[in-house]
Amino acid sequence: MASNTDAKVRLDLNNPTFQDHLFYLQKTDRHAAIETLKKIRQMNWGQAYRDKGLRRGKILSVKAPKGIDAIYSIRISQSRRAVAFRDSDFMRLQIISPDHDSTYGKNNESNK
Repeated sequence: MASNTDAKVRLDLNNPTFQDHLFYLQKTDRHAAIETLKKIRQMNWGQAYRDKGLRRGKILSVKAPKGIDAIYSIRISQSRRAVAFRDSDFMRLQIISPDHDSTYGKNNESNK
């Protein structure tokens, strides 16, 4: 990920798969995910990296897009994790995983 930790986190929620997953979450998880996204939007990158609530974890089992250092899993609700990566000042969200294993590239059709 880029080194400018003072830059404000800008969210990219435009991935159609991410949108489908977000819109079809149960009400409680959807509300929690929106609250987490609002929280992230108010952070700079240094705060996002240090935030214990996001429980950011590097995903080693999935190849990052060209020009991207790594893909990460972040906690967006009590029971859901999202897959995202940093591209300049943007956090680009890719999917919301239905379970822990699919977050890390196991049993996930979108990673094939």
